Amino acid sequence: MLSWTAMTKDELERQYSPSRWSHRMAADDVIKAHVKALKEGTDRARGLAQTLLNVPYGEGEGERLDAYIPTTNSLDVPLVIYFHGGYWQFLSKEESGFMAVPLIDKGVVVVAVGYDVAPRGNMDLMVSQVRRSVVSVVQQYSHINGLYLCGHSAGAHLAAMILSTDWSQYSSMPQIKGAFLVSGIYDLLPILSTYVNKPLKMTEEVAIRNSPSKLIPQLKLSSSSCLIVVAVAENDSPEFRKQSEDYYNTLKATGLNVTLEDVPNTDHFSIIEQLIDGDYHLTKLLLKMMGKS
Repeated sequence: MLSWTAMTKDELERQYSPSRWSHRMAADDVIKAHVKALKEGTDRARGLAQTLLNVPYGEGEGERLDAYIPTTNSLDVPLVIYFHGGYWQFLSKEESGFMAVPLIDKGVVVVAVGYDVAPRGNMDLMVSQVRRSVVSVVQQYSHINGLYLCGHSAGAHLAAMILSTDWSQYSSMPQIKGAFLVSGIYDLLPILSTYVNKPLKMTEEVAIRNSPSKLIPQLKLSSSSCLIVVAVAENDSPEFRKQSEDYYNTLKATGLNVTLEDVPNTDHFSIIEQLIDGDYHLTKLLLKMMGKS
């Protein structure tokens, strides 16, 4: 496959348009169906769990999170924080509680984090927000026995940035036991010239300092004991697949505890939508990681 640096602008745009690679339906339809599935799943989760909605984790209006809490007598529960996708400019925490549906039954707390998507927020702000959200969760939920991250697409990028945080600048150092990075982007340079960057307005400098692939030494310092799962869809675009494979290979070469999950019969959207199902491969893997299988 051509290196992204040798691709025409049109080909780069195509590679970074995940909806054009789904085999299930037309591009516009797959996005509409995705939003509908996530929203319905989140509504279902809100009916099943005790919820704490719009909990502030910072001063900003967009700095809010939702917690989905199981009915359990145990004070020692695992907690997973979910970071939504939407290319840093779409979706919100309002469609981000769906994975609580199978996890609530297993005694897992799920937290869905909101952040200021573009154009309101820029990349530096979003990365700062999600890092602060993790610190806030750790301070508010001191009784958890394990902290886990899960992010999809842009959310996988943000989760990887959290793993690569220099926590000395924050009020506490979260001990993250595991991270699920699903169909993410770990090098932002290829998207600079595409439609994705129009509302983000990233310069090359901003893209480099916010690319997890450039921050592996910091990740090794901050998250060396974290179990990392890099998951990619069979029908992600070749460039999206390469992003996951390259990031996985770099982490593996550094000696980190990382596995690559190439999920069959999925596209960029269904790979995360199916986390509403307790029998789905990635759900089972997540529960196993948390000792809840």
